[in-house]
Amino acid sequence: MPFRPIIVTGTDTGIGKTVFAAALAGALGAHYWKPVQAGIEDEGTDAQRVAHLSGLPRERVLDEAYCLQTPCSPHLAAEIDGLAIDPARLSLPKVEGHLVVEGAGGVLVPLSRSQTYADQFASWGAPVVLVARTMLGTINHSLLSIEALRARSVPILGIAFVGDPVEDSEATICAMAGVKRLGRLPPLDPLEPGALRAAFAANFRLEDFA
Repeated sequence: MPFRPIIVTGTDTGIGKTVFAAALAGALGAHYWKPVQAGIEDEGTDAQRVAHLSGLPRERVLDEAYCLQTPCSPHLAAEIDGLAIDPARLSLPKVEGHLVVEGAGGVLVPLSRSQTYADQFASWGAPVVLVARTMLGTINHSLLSIEALRARSVPILGIAFVGDPVEDSEATICAMAGVKRLGRLPPLDPLEPGALRAAFAANFRLEDFA
């Protein structure tokens, strides 16, 4: 199977991007990679969360290029750790089939004092799924994120929403930006692998990511 990377980014931090990435990677039977982890929470790294939620074999969840200690923007977390993020270490790992790559926070989060994630996405040239929550403010955040991606000629596969349904906001974003609405992942309580797998299957079409 040919190499098929998909980038998962978000409109902000803490919006459910990692949960969506886990669901997508699991559904595709993909490899998962988060190149830069900044800060480790009580439940571990995002890669550890994805390994648990996705049901993927552990060898399909790749190690980070950088695992930084401070929970802040990667450029500053790297400086605090006494290093600089080297773009050469961020080349996409070549795997067979799909590779789901997760960014950090929003599209304009800086990796260095001169480069944002959106710049890195442009260098990869892979299609992006933008994850957006359905809460108040999502229209503005989503449209700005899409403009930033398009300004760098980053291909956008579509937008995936996370949260309770807000039909007008979801429809308005997709109509104004001219992007595909891929689906919406509802809130899950408890959040566990079987429920996530079922919710993704019920709300997304796998062929949209093929």
